Amino acid sequence: MNNDIKDNKQELPKAAIDEIPTPKEDAVSIIGLVKKKGRIIGYQLSNERIVNREEGVRLAKAGEIRGVGIAHRKDTEYLKSIPDGSENNNLSALPTVRAGELNQLTFQ
Repeated sequence: MNNDIKDNKQELPKAAIDEIPTPKEDAVSIIGLVKKKGRIIGYQLSNERIVNREEGVRLAKAGEIRGVGIAHRKDTEYLKSIPDGSENNNLSALPTVRAGELNQLTFQ
């Protein structure tokens, strides 16, 4: 594949990201998605913490989550994988934790 085309395929999705925070050295990763009726309502982090979508955005903006950028749809901010040419590390490829399966005490 022509390198210009390959570069454009990675740059176009980045254009949909409003902000790409610089992660701190000890930043965690997202290892799972919390969904309710098919919609992402939270994230499971590599430190086993589960946060709602708004807290995930706040943590990412503070550099505490690596590999994601901040995007928005209407007035709602959400996390989006930073395009790097690999499908394996996209948020959509992560396992799902159903909200109904969670103990409400674990949701922070």
